[in-house]
Amino acid sequence: MKPPWLWLPLALTVASASALAQQPVQPLPKVGGCPLGYYSSGGYCVPSSSGNTRGAIEKSGNSCPLGFYSSGNYCLSSPSNDREAIQKSGKGCPLGWYSSGGYCVKSR
Repeated sequence: MKPPWLWLPLALTVASASALAQQPVQPLPKVGGCPLGYYSSGGYCVPSSSGNTRGAIEKSGNSCPLGFYSSGNYCLSSPSNDREAIQKSGKGCPLGWYSSGGYCVKSR
């Protein structure tokens, strides 16, 4: 059996990885064509099962939040992005989120 202090780096790595909030990969309401990595099913864009699909959010206006790029009427999370975004409702963002254009992005 390994001494307990040898498990500490692994425990810290797991805890750090779980603290990052990436954009969820989930079905989205269909607005025009589906973004890259998604396919049309009924009134939704559904993530493909390829395993490389990135989280997406419906585009608000002509721009995407920091860490996202445009794909049709959606914003896809860039591969290096480890943050989640939501569309801004009103003038401000909830506690723990910051403003990025028409979106709120979760702080680290």
